[in-house]
Amino acid sequence: MSLQIKRLHLASLIPPGSEQQWPVHGFVITHPGGAVLVDTGVGGPGELLSDWRVVNVAAADALAELDMSPADISLVINTHLHFDHCGQNAVFKHAPFYVQRAELDRARRESPVLSEWFDFMGARFELLDGDSEILPGLSVIATPGHTAGHQCVVVRADDGSPDLLIGDAAYTPREYTGPLDQRLPPGQAADRPAWEASIGRVRSMSPARVHFCHHTDVVGSSQ
Repeated sequence: MSLQIKRLHLASLIPPGSEQQWPVHGFVITHPGGAVLVDTGVGGPGELLSDWRVVNVAAADALAELDMSPADISLVINTHLHFDHCGQNAVFKHAPFYVQRAELDRARRESPVLSEWFDFMGARFELLDGDSEILPGLSVIATPGHTAGHQCVVVRADDGSPDLLIGDAAYTPREYTGPLDQRLPPGQAADRPAWEASIGRVRSMSPARVHFCHHTDVVGSSQ
């Protein structure tokens, strides 16, 4: 199956206590039968968005830049359920949401304030327990550490090494390529040993390209 990855710019934000602006990316994976969206961007209570100084982009507007609309998305994969990755899930009420069972359990327990953004009435979850194939050539792998149920997305072409959509398993190329004992930015690892194991795992896959949610560089690419 021929798969293509297209990056969406969904927001920019500045974490509390920082002056560094971070992009927020989602990704559309097109295939002959339709399109998959990986992460939906920012949403949440106004106070939260204000604290993070969010400049938001409507998912529909971002898709329009690709001559697409929300109706073109047949399913959504959430790498995890933080406000900047699942905040516009409700735009895609027609689509199932593929998420790790451990992540939905964590988010319901830890983030009830976000429930209307990801756990709204009628939300259809496809709950995964570890590594899973979603479509031919498209799979997810469990990469706990950033959160208990974080997952990365693997896109395999017909030949060669896969592309990896790393979610928040690493915020930047520095976290992905640096030593495992490096000092991490706040929030990178809720569970440091699990994070180290997950980074080691994705490195061992030798992906052709690694795409980041919060950085514009693509590791392993000429971009």
